[in-house]
Amino acid sequence: MAKSKRLIEIMMAVNKKKSFNAKQLASEFGVSTRTIMRDMQELSALGVPFYSEVGPNGGYKMLNERMLPPVAFTEGEALAVFFASHALRHYANLPFEAETDSVLRKFYSYMSEDIRDRIDRMRERFDLVTPMRHASTPYLSLLLDAAIDQKVVRIEYESKQHKQLRDVQPIGIYASNGFWYCPAYCFHRRDFRLFRCDRVKSVELSERKAVDLTQVHTGNWESYIEEESPAMELYVELTATGVQRCELELWPAHKMQIHVREDGTGWLDNRIPTSSFPFFGQFFIGLGTDAKVKAPNELIHVMREMLDKLLAQYR
Repeated sequence: MAKSKRLIEIMMAVNKKKSFNAKQLASEFGVSTRTIMRDMQELSALGVPFYSEVGPNGGYKMLNERMLPPVAFTEGEALAVFFASHALRHYANLPFEAETDSVLRKFYSYMSEDIRDRIDRMRERFDLVTPMRHASTPYLSLLLDAAIDQKVVRIEYESKQHKQLRDVQPIGIYASNGFWYCPAYCFHRRDFRLFRCDRVKSVELSERKAVDLTQVHTGNWESYIEEESPAMELYVELTATGVQRCELELWPAHKMQIHVREDGTGWLDNRIPTSSFPFFGQFFIGLGTDAKVKAPNELIHVMREMLDKLLAQYR
């Protein structure tokens, strides 16, 4: 067997093992122990994450972080991976942020000079525009790990009113309009809630027993929310500009379906809980003449009170 092929097969073999010794590998690959020792030194230099233990019962042990076997990329595939990561640069924090930087450096350094030149030119021709947010979100990886492993964490959450410790079981994380969000089952509310990740000030594992959320994910968690207040029918007429702004700012958490006419104007019709009237009141006031709320009358009343307070502030 060629040495290069043997090294690849050894790397794939040890990736599956927790511990092993040179004699076992030598027998498995039909080479001498001395040859295996030289191979292990070369793999260590390449970054395969294992360490050796001395003594009569010594050998090698794999670290927690394992390596994938070599994967061949076409030029187009390499560019796609590079720009998928590059497009997220507007976010101040990312899960696996260090790993993302490492991937980009590896792709860039191992590409030929002509492809690197192409990347440098394309950087100025391609972007995914995201609002720049200065809020820090240092716990993205911990929240994502808890969601994947179905673990309960205790978070210190800072709402507009106060800070509070809550036991939550994250469902996942997603980015929208420059912010990171974490839908989770809240044991305090006994229901699903949406948390803004920059308002999470600490995260630690909780001793509380997790619930089975196997079937709940970021694409369907809203359907599991129990209505905590009565819902009423909303109807809003939108100009073409109003449609565009609603499409930009009413992210999926608000479950808004926007209907668009051929001329670009449109309307919203949906059921919204009365507890969300303050949010929607401020939002539609912010749209000015590009939105006109027709129903419910209760929301219109809330908006009139908000406008009266605003007028009083500038009298």
